[in-house]
Amino acid sequence: MSVTRPRTEDPPPAAPTPGTEGVLTEAQAEEYVHGICFKTGPPTRIGTELEWFLHGADDPARPLGPAALAAAADDLSRLPLAAAFSREPGGQIELSSRPAPSLADLVADTAADLAAVRGLLQDRGLRVHGHGHDPWRPPRRVLDLPRYAAMESYFDRFGPAGRAMMCSTASVQVCLDAGTADGGPTGFAARWRLAHRLGPVLVAAFANSPLREGRPTGWRSTRQAVWSRIDPDRTLAPRPLRDPRGAWARYALDAPVMCVRGGAHRPWTVPAGLTFRRWIADGARSPAGRLPTLDDLRYHLTTLFPPVRPQGHLELRMIDAQPGDDGWIVPVAVVAALFDDPLANAAAARAVGELAEDGPARPAAPTGAADPGGPRDGLWLRAARNGLTDPALRRAAQECFEAVGGALPRLGAPPRIRALVAAFAERHVARGRCPADDLLDAVTGREGRPVPARPAGPAAPPSPTGKES
Repeated sequence: MSVTRPRTEDPPPAAPTPGTEGVLTEAQAEEYVHGICFKTGPPTRIGTELEWFLHGADDPARPLGPAALAAAADDLSRLPLAAAFSREPGGQIELSSRPAPSLADLVADTAADLAAVRGLLQDRGLRVHGHGHDPWRPPRRVLDLPRYAAMESYFDRFGPAGRAMMCSTASVQVCLDAGTADGGPTGFAARWRLAHRLGPVLVAAFANSPLREGRPTGWRSTRQAVWSRIDPDRTLAPRPLRDPRGAWARYALDAPVMCVRGGAHRPWTVPAGLTFRRWIADGARSPAGRLPTLDDLRYHLTTLFPPVRPQGHLELRMIDAQPGDDGWIVPVAVVAALFDDPLANAAAARAVGELAEDGPARPAAPTGAADPGGPRDGLWLRAARNGLTDPALRRAAQECFEAVGGALPRLGAPPRIRALVAAFAERHVARGRCPADDLLDAVTGREGRPVPARPAGPAAPPSPTGKES
């Protein structure tokens, strides 16, 4: 399993002609996606990708200019880190860990990397902060790379949320082995379903982005609200969940092509309405003007952003970046325990089986029924808006955290990790709160003051960007 996502741009392919090696048929494309999306085997490894905002140590609301961000990133890129270091379009920094054989190893390696990052930044009068959405500054792209220019142009067709996602959001991503080939709880199909059904619980428990430009947005996870307004053809979950490989292959080929990379002297293009399947069928007659290659398909897969993305392993992408030096450890530990400890896994499956999309609770649905589709679905919107003030989500989170408390010792988690999870459960989960509530307390001046409410129907949630698309 590899959990790194290189940010350097791959050389664009030369324009192929029919019969050229690498040109794809539809059957070959489907076979490739089937073969690489779920690598099966005993699930033993775990990784994480952590995104952070950079700010001045004296005033976190003061914007850093592109030159200051670039200089800091250049210095950080020279550190001897175990993780891969990269930058996001708005200047966020990211550490992508190596796959670790245990939770304890992952936390030790990543914590050492973060200590080195913080030490270097402190010497330069800078700090990192963990928020799911930048609470102070409007979105501004500072990386002038073809990929991000094309992405910006593509997402602008859907409104301002795409720029907010690229430049104003940060997350804790957890990466897990896909699972075994059998039909049991460690099988890839069961782990795929559980990841999606746990998604709203993780959104609610770890919501940490209630502010935009210093003011409450009405969402506890503004980051998830932003995702709810982006191109649904590349941000929702493939369905049905009971058929992971087939559903993902269809999803990938039917998703619109975000961009076609140009050659050395040709610009990148952003075709409208061209799915990858249609590109294969039309070839040189398509807006791309040429046939797609296997390299084009590989690149296309990196432009799909569902809440759980199969990259051989599973990427859980729905968790807001967390506050404090050690806040990121808690969601990583919770996910590891719920997936890798058999007793906690069974408890999580029971807890999420009681959740419903449009009601407080219901009996567990048959396999494949009521598949959660991601950011635009009712339960995900409830999680993003209400956090753990939602009674059903609070109950599910409490059951999951109770199971995690018993699982961490069995997984060999050190006392420090167990203490961090227990403190989070006591401070937040047991009280029906999430980290966003702490930020809202600071803004409103009193604990428990309600967030301004607006109807949150799945078709048209309020705009977290402050603009209507």
